[in-house]
Amino acid sequence: MKGHIHILGICGTFMGGIALLARELGYTVSGSDANVYPPMSTQLEAAGIGLMEGYSPEHLQPAPDCVVVGNAMTRGNPAVEYVLNSGMAYTSGPQWLAENLLRDKWVLAVSGTHGKTTTSSMLAWILEYAGMSPGFLIGGVPANFGLSARGGESDFFVVEADEYDTAFFDKRSKFVHYRPRTLTINNLEFDHADIFDDLAAIQRQFHHLVRCVPGDGLIVYPEGVVAIEQMLEMGCWSARSSFAAGTASEQSAEVPQWRADLLVEDGSQFLIRCGDDAPVEISWSYCGLHNVENALAAAAAARHVGVPPKVAAQALAEFKGVKRRLELLGCVRGISVYDDFAHHPTAIEMTLQGLRARGSGGRLIAMIEPRSNTMRMGEHREKLAAATAAADEVFWFQPPGMDWSMDGVIESSSVPATLCIEVDQLVQQVAASARPGDQVVIMSNGSFSGVHQKLIAQLSSS
Repeated sequence: MKGHIHILGICGTFMGGIALLARELGYTVSGSDANVYPPMSTQLEAAGIGLMEGYSPEHLQPAPDCVVVGNAMTRGNPAVEYVLNSGMAYTSGPQWLAENLLRDKWVLAVSGTHGKTTTSSMLAWILEYAGMSPGFLIGGVPANFGLSARGGESDFFVVEADEYDTAFFDKRSKFVHYRPRTLTINNLEFDHADIFDDLAAIQRQFHHLVRCVPGDGLIVYPEGVVAIEQMLEMGCWSARSSFAAGTASEQSAEVPQWRADLLVEDGSQFLIRCGDDAPVEISWSYCGLHNVENALAAAAAARHVGVPPKVAAQALAEFKGVKRRLELLGCVRGISVYDDFAHHPTAIEMTLQGLRARGSGGRLIAMIEPRSNTMRMGEHREKLAAATAAADEVFWFQPPGMDWSMDGVIESSSVPATLCIEVDQLVQQVAASARPGDQVVIMSNGSFSGVHQKLIAQLSSS
């Protein structure tokens, strides 16, 4: 065995992935977290990794060889204070990953405000389908693999590249540590108001990442996104490959290297075009223009390591999705219940538009918990009502401790909107409203107090 590492914040999707990779490399791995819940806890326990509830200093006795500190850890945390006072060796998750796994790899990083998890999962699956056996670390659980991270058996490694800060002692974005050779930037909007003052601050971090891409590397990005174009104008030393999706009439005036032409409105069938190559058709079970764009970005990144568009299309036709990314949890009495991780107005809007385009013969009902730090601070409050315009009815949950009232969101909604402050009340009201043929989508970046299974149980008993 290579030694013992203990991970603080082990049940976060990223840190849980670090735990799986360390275990695969031969380390003894243990970890602590205040919130131990599936799917990450299930993965870790199945891998034989010991989980401890809370952040007691006793968890660090006897002392591990190194403590890997999650970015949710702060000064004042009992375990953090014990590590510092004891003089233990410690590092961040991104630095541990870079030093122990990425140093000799061809890193394919997927960044952006939205779609990182889905696009990373698509890219890893395309490479797997092509026989390249990539390693990966993804902030979710791709159904094609059944786990969020693995070392792989090749020189290729796919990583979801997050712009959030690294640790309490390293305030750079996580992705600066990864030094990718292939970089995808899905989109770029203001988010994470708890650590970034404005969009320009985020653009600077993305430009730090661009500075790390070698001259013979590749940057894949969407055509016509002003925030990305401004950032690249700060300096770019690598080849670029742009993409755009939509109907032919909706395409950008600029001609991107990669294009997707929708064959049906909901995006379940489309053509991928790359330069002068013959177009390839994809028919799959996913919907929404955003998922078509994710697929296009993944295909473009895969081409950089030698995967032809035809093979990428075949792989995408067999892509099974990611847990908590428009995941169908069940169909009860003809009512389809979906779970989605959307927690930004743009992501909420794209998810709802995709489901609306798919259609079901019934109504589209949204249940939303504005849980992220940025949402809790009210940075996006003016955009929330408009983001739900594609729904027929929306139920908002106001979590405890929110800094602002959601009454204004309800008042300005163009669709019937209800505000709930109790989860059980929320479940009862949605169950009473839903009818056969309806689609209900639950959107939150947390556990949402188990509302998913509570709703299914309530619908089953009604």
